[in-house]
Amino acid sequence: MTPDDTDRRILNHLQEGFPIATDPFAVAAAELGLEESDLIARLQAMRDARIITRFGPFFDAAALGGDFCLCAMEVPEDRFDAVAGMVNARPEVAHNYRRDHRLNMWFVLATETPEEIDRVARDLTGQTGCEVLCFPKLREFFVRFRVAA
Repeated sequence: MTPDDTDRRILNHLQEGFPIATDPFAVAAAELGLEESDLIARLQAMRDARIITRFGPFFDAAALGGDFCLCAMEVPEDRFDAVAGMVNARPEVAHNYRRDHRLNMWFVLATETPEEIDRVARDLTGQTGCEVLCFPKLREFFVRFRVAA
């Protein structure tokens, strides 16, 4: 699948926000001049084609009483995919990326309480056999990140 102009317009538009409404897809579709069913079908097609890998809200876990933590692991290359599968299976994990570095797997843990960060990191260390290193937030910056489609 190659995204067409409408797909690109959808991606660019939805990065600016998604309506909080009883029927958010209908509202977003109207903003884009589309039918709700067309918007949903296009988003699903882009997910199926892995043009987008995630469609959903970002919650501020800390503001809700939870916590975030950037984590890294040194994963043997021959086990990378298997370990990534175990890490990604955890609901607390977001943004898992491969890096060209001794610490070749980086991800974010988001938990309902700050204490859960250490528990989940220990669980993942035990499950994968690879130590999870935690890099807790020292200072918060707000960056308006958008990718032009």
